[in-house]
Amino acid sequence: MADRIHRVIIEGSLISTPRLILRPWATGDAEAALPVYGVDEVSRWLAPALEPVSDLAAMERLIERWVAESETLEPPQGRWAVSLRETGELVGGVALLPLPPLGGDLEIGWQLAPGVWGQGLAAEAGHAVAHQAFESDAGVEELFAVVRPRNARGAATARRVGMEWVGETEKYYNLQLQVYRLRKGDLDAGGPTAAFS
Repeated sequence: MADRIHRVIIEGSLISTPRLILRPWATGDAEAALPVYGVDEVSRWLAPALEPVSDLAAMERLIERWVAESETLEPPQGRWAVSLRETGELVGGVALLPLPPLGGDLEIGWQLAPGVWGQGLAAEAGHAVAHQAFESDAGVEELFAVVRPRNARGAATARRVGMEWVGETEKYYNLQLQVYRLRKGDLDAGGPTAAFS
């Protein structure tokens, strides 16, 4: 099982895993993205907190902002739409972005439609982005995830990516958040990633 899970293929801006394709966002993704970002079950756990996206036009504007932002990011940073390899269905998003306030730490963030929760897809996407970051020429040695204290699902996903809990802080987003870290040498070291499926 672990060999299947750890297989990540990076080709330019595309990242693929056994079950997922991660690709740059496009404005045409708005209708498929609305069931992810338009529901409270997803938006309430984001840091910083966001209201659910209200309608298709608002989702289009948000994706346009993500696309423009992505053009200014230095690799390995980025935002990716997450689609199921087998069907092509867009089921969420994953990002690797600098954490405020100073931007020196990189955060992996994931958001999936509630209908696909519990299948290990968020951890698989996060793990794939970690591979992309650590295999880049940017010299990335560690990555972080920040999780709201009552977000048990987010904390469990961070652990399945292979991250370890390092404490709580108000450093990021002016919120009390749990911090998880993954070091380059710990990627695929054995343990938690076997729980993807």
